Amino acid sequence: MLAKYFSFDENNTDLKTEFLAGVTIFLATIYIVIVNPIILSQAGLSFNGVVTATVLITAISTILMGVYGKNPIVVAPGMGLNAYFTFSVVKGMGVSPEIALGTIFWSGIIFVILSVTNIRSLIVDAIPKQIRYAISCGIGLFIALIGLSNAGFIVSNPATMISQGMLTCWTITFLIGLMVTSILLIRKTPAALLIGIIITTIIAFPIGRYWGDASSFNHNVATLVTWHGFVAMPDFSLILKLKIIEALKFIYIPVIFSFLFTDMFDSLSTFVGVAEAGNLIDQDGNPRNLKKSLLVDAISTLISGLLGSSSGTSYIESAAGINAGGRTGFVAVVTGVLFIPLLFFSPIISMIPAIATAPVLVLVGVFMMNPITRINWKNLDDAIPSFLAMFLIPLSYSITNGIVWGIISYILIKFFTGKKSEIRPSLLVIGVFCLISQYYSHFITA
Repeated sequence: MLAKYFSFDENNTDLKTEFLAGVTIFLATIYIVIVNPIILSQAGLSFNGVVTATVLITAISTILMGVYGKNPIVVAPGMGLNAYFTFSVVKGMGVSPEIALGTIFWSGIIFVILSVTNIRSLIVDAIPKQIRYAISCGIGLFIALIGLSNAGFIVSNPATMISQGMLTCWTITFLIGLMVTSILLIRKTPAALLIGIIITTIIAFPIGRYWGDASSFNHNVATLVTWHGFVAMPDFSLILKLKIIEALKFIYIPVIFSFLFTDMFDSLSTFVGVAEAGNLIDQDGNPRNLKKSLLVDAISTLISGLLGSSSGTSYIESAAGINAGGRTGFVAVVTGVLFIPLLFFSPIISMIPAIATAPVLVLVGVFMMNPITRINWKNLDDAIPSFLAMFLIPLSYSITNGIVWGIISYILIKFFTGKKSEIRPSLLVIGVFCLISQYYSHFITA
């Protein structure tokens, strides 16, 4: 029955292959349950609550992707989106985490509406591919910068704005973890990122016990790796803690659309990348079951706000399962089910310090830089807006700013260089929204 529902024969696969591919994706993405709570807890959300939310969102969304979308793709809270939630919206704009969760909910509602209509296609087609590639790269640089900052390797400097930090016990620990994890990845070791996190955690154990003080990067706690036991009941404290009505205030509309656009671009680029890598293409040359899969992604964003995490999105690490032979939605079902037991392991997860995930953030940044080769750097009217979009994201510490000024500069440059035909009317509408978002973002931070 499983073979028939998931079309094993049509995809030249079998139950064993699909199961092992699901396990492979699980090992490649389990780091999400560790890294997401560490990032979102810096926004004031309960660490254990985010662990529960992360596992629930990942399990529900990924199983739904397998059963309905029928694609071997894992869906979980996105790395760039959680960084935007914490550092841009909550810390940068001063928005409360409860209202920020509300904006995620509404972005999910809009995403669902767009996914069941043709409006989504118009928006996606309106954004130039060059800008999409640049945004992906910019988010990668942003995530890497957060990792380097969390490790104390990059610090603020009044003379030069930023500079390299001093070599201390924690920066040396970070560098060892980065090199070990990089070597594991290059050698194609299964679960390389997870193993790297574990090794870095073990190396970090002496900090605060035998030498050094971890408080500067460990939420003012001087000692790392505090024992809280093996298992505990899930923490459901963040479920329905969002402020839905307050998030609808006009002042927060730019935040809602920033989450929406970033999630939509991220999802689309992931589907295209994974589909091309695994030849999961329909007869029209598009990613297989694209509409259904994007609808699952939209539903994931909607439930993310309800359960207490940043937006859910598709993960490029799904390609690991495809490389292992996975071809159908059963792969995603296996992966989603494997996440469920992690609901009870928050004490073990809470032992892992932020410094242990810093190497992973840097390496995720590396992964996201892949589209940089697709940007047409020889054509300046494409290169300049792409450059602005890419570098304004990390330099302004805001994904929104990169998207906004990338789009606005693209429109202006094309208009005044005689290439008006390359500007779609729908892009002009998006450009107006970008200008409005810049205007009202000043009121949010005021």
